[in-house]
Amino acid sequence: MESDCPPFAFSAKYYRNSGGSCVRQSSFFQGKAVLNQGVGYSVILGFGAFFAVFTSFLVWLEKRYVGSRHTSEWFNTAGRNVKTGLIASVIVSQWTWAATILQSSNVAWEYGISGPFWYASGATIQVLLFGIMAIEIKRKAPHAHTVCEIVKARWGTAAHAVFLTFCFLTNIIVTAMLLLGGSAVVNALTGVNIYAASFLIPLGVVVYTLAGGLKATFLASYIHSVIVHLVLVIFVYLVYTASSKLGSPGVVYRRLMEVASRSRVCQEPIYHVGQSCGPVSGNYRGSYLTMLSSGGLVFGIINIVGNFGTVFVDNGYWVSAIAARPSSTHKGYLLGGLVWFAVPFSLATSLGLGALALDLPLTESEASHGLVPPATAIALMGKAGSVLLLTMLFMAVTSAGSSELIAVSSLCTYDIYRTYINPNANGKQILKVSRGIILGFGCFMGFLAVILNKAGVSLGWMYLATGVLIGSAVLPIAFMLLWPKANAIGAILGTIIGCALGIITWFSVTSIEYGRVNLDTTGRNAPMLAGNLVSVLTGGAVHAACSFLWPQNYEWDTTKKITMVETETSELPAEEFDEEKLKKAKSWIVKWGLGFTAVIVVLWPALSLPAGVFSLGYFTFWTVLAIAWGTVGSVVIIALPLIESWRTIRSVLCGMFTSDRLMERLEEMDMKLRTIMLAIPEAEKLYLLEKENAKKKDFIDQPDHHPRAHSA
Repeated sequence: MESDCPPFAFSAKYYRNSGGSCVRQSSFFQGKAVLNQGVGYSVILGFGAFFAVFTSFLVWLEKRYVGSRHTSEWFNTAGRNVKTGLIASVIVSQWTWAATILQSSNVAWEYGISGPFWYASGATIQVLLFGIMAIEIKRKAPHAHTVCEIVKARWGTAAHAVFLTFCFLTNIIVTAMLLLGGSAVVNALTGVNIYAASFLIPLGVVVYTLAGGLKATFLASYIHSVIVHLVLVIFVYLVYTASSKLGSPGVVYRRLMEVASRSRVCQEPIYHVGQSCGPVSGNYRGSYLTMLSSGGLVFGIINIVGNFGTVFVDNGYWVSAIAARPSSTHKGYLLGGLVWFAVPFSLATSLGLGALALDLPLTESEASHGLVPPATAIALMGKAGSVLLLTMLFMAVTSAGSSELIAVSSLCTYDIYRTYINPNANGKQILKVSRGIILGFGCFMGFLAVILNKAGVSLGWMYLATGVLIGSAVLPIAFMLLWPKANAIGAILGTIIGCALGIITWFSVTSIEYGRVNLDTTGRNAPMLAGNLVSVLTGGAVHAACSFLWPQNYEWDTTKKITMVETETSELPAEEFDEEKLKKAKSWIVKWGLGFTAVIVVLWPALSLPAGVFSLGYFTFWTVLAIAWGTVGSVVIIALPLIESWRTIRSVLCGMFTSDRLMERLEEMDMKLRTIMLAIPEAEKLYLLEKENAKKKDFIDQPDHHPRAHSA
């Protein structure tokens, strides 16, 4: 019992009982759901059904009124013609996991102001630097479908098997994190059975991915990004401008100082400037409001190392790069990385610090399962906040999940079926296998989440362990496209030895530090840091040593000979594939990618260290920067794809209301062309196809047939 409630009596950590006494809560959620199960099922099934129907409809519109041919190539590569804005939107959506929303706020709750920064910067640089790989694909493997196809073309069957295994492992880990976080929050907020949520969340994703392939995934990802950023802006402005409980950087600052003063725990200072007292062990003066944080820095290193694996070894990012038009690839990845930075940085600086400022009675278990953001949303907005957070989370889980479906499907289809089972597979067979894999992996996603939940694996543990398990493959995969000397033996040995030594180090440090090895001790910072570093550095060192001793001196001839299943004429102008332009694009992304990496990983934190514990003015500047970055990023990622695609949107609208007869004529011409092409040799098909496309263009451009003529 407390004699009286604390000065800021809105705190959810205390409440008055029937006798008028102030009682301290032991847990925020206390095992009770804020919303009823009907709301949970409505969000999961309702949004799932909506996106399945709406996205499939958009794909049908594009096929009918823009003329997209739904071949197996189109299904798995989206025509290799996606523009900068949509690629950036896809990257943001693909990289916005459940962990992005949940774990970023958890590290804010754990380390204070440094947590959101290290989460955002430590997971942005991988996307910025992957832009270099993306442009190299266009130069050295222009017809590839997956990263493992390139591995086999360069290094052969043994290396192909090793990297295929690591790519599948990456997809499984990412899928596990998506569903662990998603199902935990759905269960906490609505009471929906956690195992039922694990199966129902991927359901709608499977439907629209089956219908429209990669392009459907891209369209859905854009819509998901729009919703995520709108909710992001609402929460950021709520915490720092509109809430009656917080409402300004000054109020948040004072609350954080008050909470710290009431929970002073003295410990040995990690920075030798006198006695350190405050709620965060390892932070300068124990304060939430400092970048001088040993825990935050260690988390940042783990975050950087681990996330290189989940970008460079995730086939989903390679598929997105393959789908981009050459002139858009490097720009899309740079823009996507900078806009994505705002999601964890702005959101966690709001909801994560908001939970601390409100002094919410969250337990370590609740925080590790990703429940910091929903707790803050509920404390500030009640049920409306929980619905918004639930919607945002559902968008993040499903959009990233659809990317994993396509990534696994393309690996199984092109690297297993077409490579080892049926090398002469035609387009229809490829399409059938692709859809079968999507359905099968969609079901597997649910079973995997159930198994992990039964085992007691949390989102935080899985997130930190990622680099240990797959980090050893990062540098060998990068060397594959960047270094002619890189050889197959080094790639195989580096990847396998690095992973094995990383796991051994992880468990050894755990045993030495804590005397026992279990889910709790292996998830702590020291063993995770050691395992992550050993894995990624050993993988690169072994590969580099072998390559210097036995250089391959590769000329990229076999990677350029990777073939497409269906031969299609490109809609892109010839200058898109000009080697000089691609080299300039590579120089551009190297300069800006490395430049932004240096700024957000070295320069920014270095400049913030002299501030020590932030003053009110410094904290206000920091939060204004978070608000501005989140707002500008949201505007860009919502508007740019619409601006770039306006001509296509206009064509579809004109076609829907004025040009149905035109489309019927074009479909008749397509049918006649297919009939003729069945009876002629392969050598004449490309000539005939080009001639027919020219005829269609002339037909459309005639004044009487042009859609604008109808609208006039």
